[in-house]
Amino acid sequence: MAATAERLARWAHEYEPTGDDLDLAGRALTDTVAVTVAARDSRMRTLTKDLPAAARWAAVGHVLDFDDLHLPSTAHISVVCVPATVATGGDAAAYLAGAGVMARLGTALGWAHYTRGWHVTCTAGAPSAAAAASVALGLSPAQTANALALAVPQAGGVQRAFGTDGKALQVGLAVDAGVRAAHLAAAGATADLTALDQWLDLLGGDPSTVDLTGPAVPGGLAIKLHPCCYALQRPISALRGVTGDVRSIHVRTPAASTQPLIHHRPTTGLQGKFSMEYAIAAALLDGRPGFASFTDIAVRRAAAQRLISLVELETTDGGEGLLTGEVQITLDGTRTVTEKLPPGAPGRPPTDAELAEKLADCGLDSTVDWTTARALLSEEIS
Repeated sequence: MAATAERLARWAHEYEPTGDDLDLAGRALTDTVAVTVAARDSRMRTLTKDLPAAARWAAVGHVLDFDDLHLPSTAHISVVCVPATVATGGDAAAYLAGAGVMARLGTALGWAHYTRGWHVTCTAGAPSAAAAASVALGLSPAQTANALALAVPQAGGVQRAFGTDGKALQVGLAVDAGVRAAHLAAAGATADLTALDQWLDLLGGDPSTVDLTGPAVPGGLAIKLHPCCYALQRPISALRGVTGDVRSIHVRTPAASTQPLIHHRPTTGLQGKFSMEYAIAAALLDGRPGFASFTDIAVRRAAAQRLISLVELETTDGGEGLLTGEVQITLDGTRTVTEKLPPGAPGRPPTDAELAEKLADCGLDSTVDWTTARALLSEEIS
């Protein structure tokens, strides 16, 4: 069997997108640009001022944790593949090449890779950014295979960065690594193509499970309606419409769904994005948690800290993935609400009204195409 890098490179160049693939690419582009524009005044813009465009756009685009997610791989695909594509002058075909590679690499790495603490958006992201950039730059399949292998040395990132600047920064650096690998391959740099196979094996993945069948992004993409970790979209949705004073809160959920939720007593907005306890508090206090809910001030308010202290978290065994089973929340021992799929999940797509509301919240008044996206990002995140 050919090396995985060769197989993926050939797929990236030969795959013919369907209408559904192109629709997914268009939604992903607009959603990613919207959440990046929404973060244009964040400190991440200042922190990344000396980084190349693709790295800046990825880090700024990820800092609000409002970008889409591929559930089978637990990878934030578009915040990697959109910046890599746009920065190298690509279009939907280049995006889909990178997204398809990322979905397949992330899935081959598997849930065990995620539970060991790896940040799949970075590990699978660097080679995938290389694939997107390679197609955008017009490289040959052989050059693209070299680019995938050349990206391996910087294909890393860990979950302990969650709740800090490091999370968004490591995504930006992974994208930068992929784009640089594509430029190096274009200049004639070569690599041992089996490096990607060895990398997969070392990280607990199985090269033989890289499946090149199906649509560009098997399983589709989940769209977030709240600017926080995807594992919090479901409990927030479960509490929609719940009002009144609360004296006790019991949350029962599969342990798999809490894997990235590492901050149990958050004190900053970034930590709050990875806290089950704070998500419950924000949902009860704010109704529809938005940008204002995930600031340092919001997390530290007395009412939120009181509710955080009331949360009793019970995790059950079994399952793989952030939407395993269902979440069950019981308030005051009498009111119980449950949720299996949050709005925005592939099995419960967001409505046009929900998408429009998200774009409006982000300050984007219309959809964008691959040309206008580059101009807008260059202007807003300069």
